[in-house]
Amino acid sequence: MKNIFAWQDLLNVFIPVVIILAAFIIGLILRKIVFSQFMKWAKKTSTKADDIIINELNRPFILWCLLAGLYFAAQVSALSVEWLDITGKIITVLAVASITIFLARVSIGLLNMPSSKLREFLPESTLTKSLVKIFIYVFGALIVLNTLGISITPLLTAFGLGGLAVALALQDTLANLFAGFYMTISKQIRVGDFIKLESGEEGYVVDVGWRATRVKILPNNVVLIPNAKLAQSVITNYYFPERELGVLIQVGVHYESDLEYVEKVTIEVGEEVMKEVKGGVPTFMPFIRYHTFDDFSINLTVILRAKEFMDNYLVKHEFIKRLHKRYAKEGINIPYPIRAINYSQEKAG
Repeated sequence: MKNIFAWQDLLNVFIPVVIILAAFIIGLILRKIVFSQFMKWAKKTSTKADDIIINELNRPFILWCLLAGLYFAAQVSALSVEWLDITGKIITVLAVASITIFLARVSIGLLNMPSSKLREFLPESTLTKSLVKIFIYVFGALIVLNTLGISITPLLTAFGLGGLAVALALQDTLANLFAGFYMTISKQIRVGDFIKLESGEEGYVVDVGWRATRVKILPNNVVLIPNAKLAQSVITNYYFPERELGVLIQVGVHYESDLEYVEKVTIEVGEEVMKEVKGGVPTFMPFIRYHTFDDFSINLTVILRAKEFMDNYLVKHEFIKRLHKRYAKEGINIPYPIRAINYSQEKAG
């Protein structure tokens, strides 16, 4: 009888261990075979979303296999009902925690994709990424608490009262947080946009954080602007609603110029610049508008178009060079300032 009990005790330990080892080995084999096939399939697709999901799924797969093995091993073991309940809760907590981390990684990976459809709702920034992770982690934590049998209602009440006290103490911080969240969701300012601040600085939006927005200005420095202040400022966004923008160049010609011929020559130079200069819009038809009889010239505005704000510098540069050369060739005079001195009036004094 003692031998029978000894063998029974040995089997009670041996079978669960075998199940756990089998689950681990099966997990390794499946990850080796199945995931390699999944990766080959994902590389053939045009989207990168499946690559991100499969890559992140590859990380916790062995852990999930072990947890499944541990669950079945516990069921066939000689553990008491109490210990089975404890083991089940531990397995559930680990599973929920790993799934939560997996979902957070996948969400951030999808947000980082340049062509991700998620950016239509949650534009890329440190603030949105942090909020997405916090939401997923909090949801996972609530599931864990519910699994452990802890009532969520008192906790929510406590957090509500504590949150009110924190809100009063951190008014400025929360104002910056909500201002940054509002700007991000409304897409008034997006990471990568070129903006002009009310104070005159111009630059690219590098990031929208919890407290401040970082703007990299043209001298290659970074300006930190509190979100609340930025939301209340007058800002020019050169990338909204689209990146293309008009390039206006002021020109003056002599009063004796043939204005019809000046218009023809100027538009020809503009078309050449649009088609040949990097940053110009080849399909755009330049045009001019005369607008002022000035002291010494008839002034006109040339309207060109650039693909984005920084391209307007090169477009202006090339247009002015080519127009000056063409005017000289065609005999079109760009007059110097003229000042008339009345000698008789000066002598009358």
